Amino acid sequence: MSTTSASQTIQSWPEQSREAAQLVIDQHGEPDEVTDSQFVWHQREPWKRIVATKAYFKHNFPTEHIDSVATFIDYRVPVDKFSDLAAFDGSIKIERTSGEVSARCHDEQANMLALNLMHDIVTGAKNVDEARSYYAEEFLNYRRKQPTPYMEKLHFSPGDASAADPDVRLLSDEDLQKAIDEGKSRG
Repeated sequence: MSTTSASQTIQSWPEQSREAAQLVIDQHGEPDEVTDSQFVWHQREPWKRIVATKAYFKHNFPTEHIDSVATFIDYRVPVDKFSDLAAFDGSIKIERTSGEVSARCHDEQANMLALNLMHDIVTGAKNVDEARSYYAEEFLNYRRKQPTPYMEKLHFSPGDASAADPDVRLLSDEDLQKAIDEGKSRG
């Protein structure tokens, strides 16, 4: 699909998500995957994947805006940090099994800010309140046209496939076979 076709596809999208998707097209070119409801770009540095969606969600942190562009990285989040990250920003998603973390906002810069602060929380450099305050201040600095270091680049190196956490097996093959045999006897 050509850029013209991708741009034609989003003409039926709501203005909010259309404008956000166009920012990604302008930055990264033609999407690798296109449907009526989303565009996907793979391996666009520093991202593992970018997804722009027709659907958008109202988000009030740090001020009212919409979320429709998600950026993904490989990153292992310790389980004991999940609650802190949920308290920090509801647009951070942790996929423990696949080892991915994503941020969904209006644009890549806001996602970069959120993911940098996610990393700060995970590493203990900032607590949740400090991260939320920093996010708000950098957001204002962006509007003031002042430096916004956390919106410019990731300040850490994302992981790789080893970030996946398949969890711990609880049931042995013997446990499963015993359950199958019990089920057959009730049968």
